[in-house]
Amino acid sequence: MFIMLCILVAGSTLGCAQKKEVIVFHAGSLTKPMNTFAKMFKEKYGVNVLCEAAGSAATIRKVTDLHRKADVVASADYTLIPKMMYPKYANWCVLFAKNEIVIVYTNKSKYANEINSSNWYKILEKPDVRIGFSNPNDDPCGYRAQMVMMLASLYYNKPIYKTLVEKNSNMKFILKNGTYILKLPPTTDLKVNTSKIKMRSMEMSLISLLQSGDVDYVFLYKSVAKQFKLRYVSLPPQINLGSNKYKNYYSKVEVILANGKVIKGKPIVYGLTIPLNAPHKSLAIKFVEMILKNPEVFKELGQTPITPAIAENYSNLPPQLKPLVKPME
Repeated sequence: MFIMLCILVAGSTLGCAQKKEVIVFHAGSLTKPMNTFAKMFKEKYGVNVLCEAAGSAATIRKVTDLHRKADVVASADYTLIPKMMYPKYANWCVLFAKNEIVIVYTNKSKYANEINSSNWYKILEKPDVRIGFSNPNDDPCGYRAQMVMMLASLYYNKPIYKTLVEKNSNMKFILKNGTYILKLPPTTDLKVNTSKIKMRSMEMSLISLLQSGDVDYVFLYKSVAKQFKLRYVSLPPQINLGSNKYKNYYSKVEVILANGKVIKGKPIVYGLTIPLNAPHKSLAIKFVEMILKNPEVFKELGQTPITPAIAENYSNLPPQLKPLVKPME
């Protein structure tokens, strides 16, 4: 688990709030945006902000399974919030940003000067090339990597997933009623051939492996690639999970997490909520308000904001947030 502390000096304009802090559990790919918002919040309110990053599923389990309290929870897959937090821990979700999957690499990566958007899978299939993705049970980027490779198998009509993953792990897509379904074993039973595949709980943990040369190519979000100034290969919109135009094509794949939650292939959309047991709700509302009022932060960090943001269960939103979003249709 990667923890980022944004230590902000007290001196609040919110009465006794100087002894409080905003606790934010968020997806790893939101580390830089949340750090930016934390600094903005300190400048405006003088309140401490604790930002803690992990894979989105693992992030939510901190609240639902470990019973830790957070003021804001932000996920790289908005659907995990209703799937995992409703109705006991949350009752609304705001969709605030989009992303897409790319293949990230460095000058140290084998065949770095040969790979492109057409031959990427041929490069990744080479025996001496090591690939990386995050744990699909913990992190949306991990299960999205599986979806991208399976969609690529269909798009190119090549056994890409079988060659890259199935032969090097105990993960396998099964065709059932027109949908390709991957049922994940528990993490303790999830096995990969480490000479071919490097897997970590959170996608951000793979960046250091990439930079050290311990892995050649990583499936990662485009925004993260831009934030860390990494080289990357863009994938066709039919498989990169970044285009609403191809949402029906994405739905050909499905991942069942070890906890039984079903994740259908769909465009990448981030979501956030304030848990029902948030310890500092008034501050949490102000923090979310700041996020929604400053979409340019995401733009500057290579991510596409949704403007206006979209709210699921709009009627349950705090009144202060309703003018900043539109209801989900």
